[in-house]
Amino acid sequence: MVKKTLLLLFVIPILLTYSADPETVERIFKIEKDKVLVIEVLALAIYLFVSELIRVDVVGILMMVLLPLLGLVEPEQAISGLSSNAVVSIIAVIIIGAGLDRTGVMNLLANQIIKLAGKSESRIIALISGTVAFISSFMQNIGAAALFLPAVVRISRRLHIPISRLLMPMGFCAILGGTLTLVGSSPLILLNDLIAMYNLEPFHLFSVTPLGILLVSGGILYFILLGRFILPKKKAGDEEGKFLPPDLAQTYDKICGLYELHVPEGFQRRTVEEIDARRKYQVTIVAVYHRRTRHKNFAPPREEYIEPTDDIAVIGCPETVERFAKDLGLKLKSDLEEFSDDLSPVNAGLVEGIVTPRSELVGQTLRRLNFRKVYEVNPVALVRRGEVIYAGFSDLELMPGDALLLFGRWEKFLELKRKNVLAFSTEIKGEIMRPEKAKLALFWFGVALALILVFDVRLSIALLTGALGMIVTRVLTVDEAYQAVDWMTVFLLAGLLPLGIAFRETGTAEFIAKSIIASTGDLPEMVFYLLVAVLTSFFTLVVSNVGATVLLVPLCVDMAVETGADPRIAALIVGVSASNTFVIPTHQVNALIMRPGGYRTIDYVRAGGGMTLLFILILMAGLYLFY
Repeated sequence: MVKKTLLLLFVIPILLTYSADPETVERIFKIEKDKVLVIEVLALAIYLFVSELIRVDVVGILMMVLLPLLGLVEPEQAISGLSSNAVVSIIAVIIIGAGLDRTGVMNLLANQIIKLAGKSESRIIALISGTVAFISSFMQNIGAAALFLPAVVRISRRLHIPISRLLMPMGFCAILGGTLTLVGSSPLILLNDLIAMYNLEPFHLFSVTPLGILLVSGGILYFILLGRFILPKKKAGDEEGKFLPPDLAQTYDKICGLYELHVPEGFQRRTVEEIDARRKYQVTIVAVYHRRTRHKNFAPPREEYIEPTDDIAVIGCPETVERFAKDLGLKLKSDLEEFSDDLSPVNAGLVEGIVTPRSELVGQTLRRLNFRKVYEVNPVALVRRGEVIYAGFSDLELMPGDALLLFGRWEKFLELKRKNVLAFSTEIKGEIMRPEKAKLALFWFGVALALILVFDVRLSIALLTGALGMIVTRVLTVDEAYQAVDWMTVFLLAGLLPLGIAFRETGTAEFIAKSIIASTGDLPEMVFYLLVAVLTSFFTLVVSNVGATVLLVPLCVDMAVETGADPRIAALIVGVSASNTFVIPTHQVNALIMRPGGYRTIDYVRAGGGMTLLFILILMAGLYLFY
């Protein structure tokens, strides 16, 4: 109720200003009516972001509607964000990332990161953030972040690290990586063109690299040292990473988790049926890795031999698994090793399937059907008339209404679903993977990169070429491409772009900048540089980083000449500080990670506020040391 009441404090001034006579408004505020309206609309947008009265994408759509109604932008400008280079690039790069993910390329990348960083959250943050920052130094930061997003999600699920603790460090470092070279971000790319009119010496490709290295290093250390205090601990989904969903846990109380055991050299070779783990221990063997032949079976039938040096994965509870391991002389591992990828929540899990009256399973037993061999999934338990049966149900004839708890890889469950063998009462979380299309996915990704880096094709067109190539060659379907795009991100950015246009075209941004600079008078050189950094950091949040650079470079160069400061350094500060955009999710990278990370605006304020101050502090220190 308080938030809605406070909302009136932002809405009423807009209505009063809009209905008032322009001369009256100018007499009261000493500036034109349009400028007052733009400032009031900006205040409304910021309040709606922080208060979260409505979703952030709805705030974006509100800007698209409100600004033309107030006459601050033309209708064509209001919806121009939907066709902007940034928004189209985001759509295309997300589709490219989805194609790489569907073919298993991102899974390989996730494996390499885990292999190098182990299970340490700090090392994983450092490795992911550092890699993304490096890629951002020669590729647009939104592209680097979008391509790494699927890999980070997979790492989060496999290691049970909350996704919210990984995505924000990656996103912030993707932005910071744009300061490593002069082609890392749009503001720095524009910088030499903007200072050319003043006959100033142009910057070289690596002129900004010392500052960039300091900023990226500072950003990584910021999250390693303070991440546990400033990052939210929630996951994108409350049930993410849980072995047994809560709705199933109430029914199957003797199913606790997945465990890996090693078969020692002295073990007597025997079959799964001879071990009889389910009847004796209420433990189900769900996977076998034959180390000698390097073969894995994810639904071992009863005649499958367990041999010395093998590794097996079982489902059960700690006490029963420990007793099983002790009696058979097996070594219980502390965590999954050989099966850490194959049976991770990303690739495998538990589902409940209901036998329907028209199912081909009715009247059949699991043994007669060779269920594991035919369907390649593991039956773990059977529910009949409310009774849960954990052992001895392989010879029971299945009846309509029976519920089978099954464990297996997601692609096998998707096949069962397509064949209507069972009606699933729980979500099948996996996706159809196409590893045979991996080379095609990499080819089209390479084509997009080549168009950007070699042929200097516009970013959106180059990325759309790669995305279209993946669809045409069936790396993923059109429907899968549409489903991959986060439309909340699209409408958030598309709606905020017109606000930047209004700020620029009404002269509001120039008015504020000139007023602040003019009111400061003569300042010491470093204090002047600090003012430029703070001013740019503010404008890049509301006008966009390119808009802030185009506006402020000429103003700050002129002011530097008047105050006796170095105009090249003033311009460089503007170009670098245009990447200092962390406090609210207006930057495309921040908008991209918002939904997957489950972030709220207040999370950006908390983590981004400290990052913004640290950015300015490191920038000033870097200028003092290197320039």
